[in-house]
Amino acid sequence: MTSKPNGQPGHTQPAHTAQLRFRTLLYRFIFFDWLFADVGRACTPIERHAATQHNRRMSKYLPVYLRRWSFLTVLDFALGCLVERALQATLLSAWFFTWSCITATGAVVIIVAWIFLAQPQQP
Repeated sequence: MTSKPNGQPGHTQPAHTAQLRFRTLLYRFIFFDWLFADVGRACTPIERHAATQHNRRMSKYLPVYLRRWSFLTVLDFALGCLVERALQATLLSAWFFTWSCITATGAVVIIVAWIFLAQPQQP
């Protein structure tokens, strides 16, 4: 049974809409840029202040993303070790080790953003 967007039965959604929603959900699960406002786009000092305050409030979600990216780092590194030891596939293990370096860099970016956004506002 399908439902309308407001929850009533009888409305079907196209298949590409469901896939788009999953892609959006997956993107938002991994990347956090959608949470933050672009301070550079603000035209007035009031808009810049509002965007900065919004970003400071949203920084409370960064530890969640840090945990996810740390998990990806450990997973990629473990897969690289497993593939190298068990299968002796150096090219495939290099692939996983490279991704572990990329995800570790992403985790560092999250840490730096969290530190700068969580500190008290300077006068």
